Amino acid sequence: MIDELGHFTLVLACGVALLQAAVPLIGAQRGWSGWMALGTAAAKIQLLLLIAAFAALMHGFVTSDFSLRLVVDNSHTLKPMLYKISGVWGNHEGSLLLWSMILALFGAMVAWRGAELPDRLRARVLAVQGMIGLAFLLFMLLTSNPFLRLAAPPFNGHDLNPLLQDPGLAFHPPFLYLGYVGMSVPFAFAIAALIEGRVDAAWGRWVRPWTLAAWLFLTIGIAMGSWWAYYELGWGGFWFWDPVENASFMPWLIGAALLHSAVVVEKREALKAWTILLAILAFGFSLIGTFLVRSGVITSVHAFANDPQRGVVILVILALFMGGALTLFAIRAGAMEAKGIFSTISRESGLVLNNLLLTVACFVVFIGTIWPLVAQMAWGRTLSVGAPFFDAAFTPFVVLIALVLPVAGLIPWKRAALRRALWPLRGALVLALALAALAWAMQENRSALGPVGVGLASWVAAGVLVDLAQRSGRGPGRLRRLRRLPRADWGKALGHLGFAITVFGISAITAWQQEDIRVLRVGESYALGPYDITLQAVREGQGANYTTTIADMQVMRDGRAVTTLHPEKRFYPVAGMPTTEAGIDHGLLRDIYLVIGDPQDGGGYAVRGYLKPFANWIWGGAFIMALGGGMSLSDRRRRMAAGAARAPAAQARPA
Repeated sequence: MIDELGHFTLVLACGVALLQAAVPLIGAQRGWSGWMALGTAAAKIQLLLLIAAFAALMHGFVTSDFSLRLVVDNSHTLKPMLYKISGVWGNHEGSLLLWSMILALFGAMVAWRGAELPDRLRARVLAVQGMIGLAFLLFMLLTSNPFLRLAAPPFNGHDLNPLLQDPGLAFHPPFLYLGYVGMSVPFAFAIAALIEGRVDAAWGRWVRPWTLAAWLFLTIGIAMGSWWAYYELGWGGFWFWDPVENASFMPWLIGAALLHSAVVVEKREALKAWTILLAILAFGFSLIGTFLVRSGVITSVHAFANDPQRGVVILVILALFMGGALTLFAIRAGAMEAKGIFSTISRESGLVLNNLLLTVACFVVFIGTIWPLVAQMAWGRTLSVGAPFFDAAFTPFVVLIALVLPVAGLIPWKRAALRRALWPLRGALVLALALAALAWAMQENRSALGPVGVGLASWVAAGVLVDLAQRSGRGPGRLRRLRRLPRADWGKALGHLGFAITVFGISAITAWQQEDIRVLRVGESYALGPYDITLQAVREGQGANYTTTIADMQVMRDGRAVTTLHPEKRFYPVAGMPTTEAGIDHGLLRDIYLVIGDPQDGGGYAVRGYLKPFANWIWGGAFIMALGGGMSLSDRRRRMAAGAARAPAAQARPA
């Protein structure tokens, strides 16, 4: 009965989305206040219906209702409760329901928090949200219904993919979806602005909090996925340039560009057409990510589905929304007249350069991601574009962004003298060069990557401190003035500081990590950097729904015990899949990373060991970036769009 109710609420939600997509749009065009108000009610009702459908599906997983095909394919009675719950979205159909529910959540948030918006603008934004919701609900009901029944339910299920049975993967997809789907709100604002033919400073203030929220969630989701890949897959890396990894990274890059571009619209009423285009592209790349994950056209360990037919439907949805949006942009972009005029040397120009670097970097990642597909379709050739291409093509843009960042944050608006703007950064430049030279002198190899990373990270971090020092003014009371800075300013400082920390962590681990692969027998030892690793024992164990081989590996330094690590090799009999659980000793300055492999014919076990300097700085920097986004979002000016004067709306007349 509960499953039928869930299916019924999905159908009702689809009908409500149809009303939300059509009625407010007509009301905004005709000036009918009642029809425009229907969008607010429809957005809230659609959210309630989708919450009910999601709760019904979750009930099926928690109670192991094997009359549902989805539960049979993705659950098992022995699976821990956390993974029964996460199994709801650990598949194509359930994750699509979560996607639609989060979309409805953002639509309802616009309805709840949009009191400052002009009635026509709010109605059009909600209508666009309704169109997106309608498209995905139809796609779900017609091709990916999560409530399909089995005529003869089995006694047990097939279990969830063992790689997904991990706390990191339990929370990673919801955060990513909050980021992916959150980009629909700036897209809806962009389409509404194109229909009205007007973008002003108020529009920039309204769109920034939604972009910031989506970017924040994407940052957390990407960081959690990278952290999971680091400790779960046993390969010792943090980023593989996998197509699905890239699918989340591309809207993150465009979202970062959109955040900076919206500042120019808000402060100077310039770059209007460019900001609209970025809002369209940000959501477009989110849809591209949805297509890559669910179509099966590109192989990935992260993919949810391998169904080209459903992939074609997603491609049609992508073509409709992006084709329609870009056509409307081509028609109406000329109406987005820029008011602010600025010189070549100005903060506006610095933000434009920042935008160009981020956008071109995104398209470099996009080309590398889809090139194997293009080569297969055009020439019938099977190609693989891997880390060497992305490292060589993407790294220069990171270097340029880091070089530009402190300068662009300090130069004045409208017009500036470059020499005068750079003068406060002279100390930061000297510090960065000195630390880079020190890193070059101290390293054992002659890799330039480590010292360059140290120099760039120091340059960006010192630039943040210089910016804060300038904002605090001179003379007594500097600390008091710093405390009184708006949260948005502190959020910007934390965001840039987190970026610097992540750049340093990636450079350090890439340039200076040590690796050792060998066969080790019980009782034998070997040296890994300054540490001595001893394989003390190998034993068998039993988990809730898996068997495991556990190694006890003691780590010593200078005759003193540091820790004992317990890497595992697990096997899930229902799914018939093994997984690797690395043993990691985390530290502020280094990680000791050990992996136990298969037993060897001649005796002993394959053992991999890594000494990873500053590994945790990568994710620490990412979460500091997210913290900065959250602090900016908590600024009342951003949260309430307080500075945005409500545009005088034409007198609405009842239908």
